[in-house]
Amino acid sequence: MKRIHLLTSLMMAFTIALLIGCQKSTTQQEAAVSETTPLPNTLTEEEKSAGWELLFDGTTLNGWKRYNRDTIGPLWSVKDGMIICDGTGLGEGSGEMGGSLMTTKAFGNFELSVEWKISPGGNSGILYHVVESPDYQHDYETGPEYQVLDDTGWAGDPLMPAQKVGSNYDMFEAPDSKKVMSVGEWNTSRIVYKDGHVEHYLNGEKTVEFDEGSEEYNQRYQKSKWVNYPGWNKSKVGAISLQDHGAPVYYRSIKIRAL
Repeated sequence: MKRIHLLTSLMMAFTIALLIGCQKSTTQQEAAVSETTPLPNTLTEEEKSAGWELLFDGTTLNGWKRYNRDTIGPLWSVKDGMIICDGTGLGEGSGEMGGSLMTTKAFGNFELSVEWKISPGGNSGILYHVVESPDYQHDYETGPEYQVLDDTGWAGDPLMPAQKVGSNYDMFEAPDSKKVMSVGEWNTSRIVYKDGHVEHYLNGEKTVEFDEGSEEYNQRYQKSKWVNYPGWNKSKVGAISLQDHGAPVYYRSIKIRAL
């Protein structure tokens, strides 16, 4: 009987030790993940040292305004650590109600990282070097656009290659092999602008690279819609803008560093 009790005690001790070890291992793994994958709307110590700054604090729209408006308006809000544009059933810009959301701070050479997710069939964009002026109705009249779109669910006019997600809109197309998350899941986009050299990334993969003013750039420009917008891409310093295109879209972890 004593031997049975002894064996039972040893087995219980072994089981407890195993559980403690598993819990410790899980905790260590979670800690390792948190070090490499920071929480949304936060910066790691390494990012802070590298000069990154948050453009969205996770709770307010401080540092943002609506394009050519004095108020944010009803479509843009913050919920659960996300900037939300709820343009359900509305058109691009949405008249007096809508309009793109832009930073109050301007940037020249920069590296920008943004997480986003789109609604089924949704459309939006991330623009840079945006200039605010009563001469323009929309931000896209002044700033180039990183296209944000549900390619497969889009129900509008047929898409040209340079109108799909990850592209430099109507100029340089992202490859069909690009990695896009399913609708409702988070994507990570990155834009690098340095003295006219531009790179787009989608979920860690480069989708676009070009030099402003190159022969290829000028040829594409002449065939694009932008020839009809005299203020387009003229300024090399301007705001970052999130486009209201009449569909729900969600943004978070918006961070930038000057180059």
